[in-house]
Amino acid sequence: MYLILSVELINQQIMTKITVAKGDGIGPEIMDATLKILQAAGAKLEIEPIEIGEKVYLDGHKSGIAPESWESLRRTKVFLKAPITTPQGGGFKSLNVTTRKTLGLYANVRPCKSYHPYVATKHPVMDVVIIRENEEDLYAGIEHQQTDEVTQCLKLITKPGTEKIIRFAFEYAKAYGRKKVACFTKDNIMKLTDGLFHKMFDEIAKEYPEFESEHWIVDIGAAKLADTPENFDLIVMPNLYGDILSDVAAQITGSVGLGGSANIGAEYAMFEAIHGSAPKRAGQDLANPSGLLLGAIQMLVYINQPKVAERVHNAWLKTLEDGVHTYDLYKENVSKEKVGTSGFADAVISRLGQRPQKLEAVHYDEGLNHQVQGSYSKAVPAKKDLVGVDIFLHWNGEDRDPNVLGEILSKITSGPFKNNLITNRGVKVYPDGLPETFCTDHWRCRFTSENMDLPGDYKNVIALSQRISDLGLDIIKTENLCRFDGERAFSLGQGQ
Repeated sequence: MYLILSVELINQQIMTKITVAKGDGIGPEIMDATLKILQAAGAKLEIEPIEIGEKVYLDGHKSGIAPESWESLRRTKVFLKAPITTPQGGGFKSLNVTTRKTLGLYANVRPCKSYHPYVATKHPVMDVVIIRENEEDLYAGIEHQQTDEVTQCLKLITKPGTEKIIRFAFEYAKAYGRKKVACFTKDNIMKLTDGLFHKMFDEIAKEYPEFESEHWIVDIGAAKLADTPENFDLIVMPNLYGDILSDVAAQITGSVGLGGSANIGAEYAMFEAIHGSAPKRAGQDLANPSGLLLGAIQMLVYINQPKVAERVHNAWLKTLEDGVHTYDLYKENVSKEKVGTSGFADAVISRLGQRPQKLEAVHYDEGLNHQVQGSYSKAVPAKKDLVGVDIFLHWNGEDRDPNVLGEILSKITSGPFKNNLITNRGVKVYPDGLPETFCTDHWRCRFTSENMDLPGDYKNVIALSQRISDLGLDIIKTENLCRFDGERAFSLGQGQ
């Protein structure tokens, strides 16, 4: 009796609590299949179920998750999540974005590997991991309608966020035996935001001399990824580029439905498939559970059950290799058996302990989860000088002639600040603008010191704003123009 109790106690000690959400559409089916495989493989999991998604949205929770579910996530710190359906219409926030940002899941990891010839692809040797920054960039979700014709979305790139994700990428490459790390940005245009990302990449790459490192402008980088993905190994990107290109990369391996995703933070992690809830396929025992299963395999590695992860992953590869495929992958000349969701799970379970013979078998070491984290250093405060202000106006006067607006503003000064530039959609239109330039009702009016060694202060900004408002002009917002340690910290106007 004592021996039995001791074994039970040991088993309890090694169980890992996880929060599980079955989601919407095909979510419950693929989650049941995934959990069945994990259980059969010997995963030590204690599951806390929560409800998320469409029903929760419609019950009045705008982010698709109830307060008591947050308590489960905060308690277990590990979330295995099936796809959800977000109701149509305004006011509903993305559950994925909310969860990632609330729990600090700064790193999104998406392995994109081809399984030729068992999954049709034009890129049979592709094996790329995309590491995507997960919390900032345009996904900060800060948007405004500023005029009748112009809306704005703020792109936020921070030094801590950038440093964390780039260090994470190099640490991941070290832990998983990658050889080359690439970075994609658009810093030829966005010189401050994407420029910061590129600069941090170049600086941090020097700390990892064992890796080949390279930077690509995102448009040509994306073209190369789509054309010759075998030339890439691991790519780290800001949020928006990473979101788009990880889906592209998953699809060109053969199917976005095979994509699994890990979202990693300092304390919490979420694992999921990258595809949606596919409500048209729900309840038909058709859906392929592979994307969620591959996300769950990443989870097993994260919670330090790597041998179970290895066992499941190799059984899944053997199932593909044996031609046991769901409808989305089934090909007459390649596949041998078409199965449904539950049948595919049973096929994987029957191959537990087996390894693929033609596809490359996987191996996971102990402690991989502890090796992969990002870090950052707090910025040293710089000497900051206010050398001007951009005042944005909603203005429709005099056929939108920028010269008329320039004449009005030329009479307004405060301290060292006076107007010397007006742009429209970033293009210089005053002084000496071209009449061919199309103008909207949204104007950036730049007031600066002629002598940059003579900074002003915020009282000058307030005084300028008051005088402009007194003239009946509609101020949308202001942006301070600063120098940090003597370096200009704002963009010039196009054509300036």
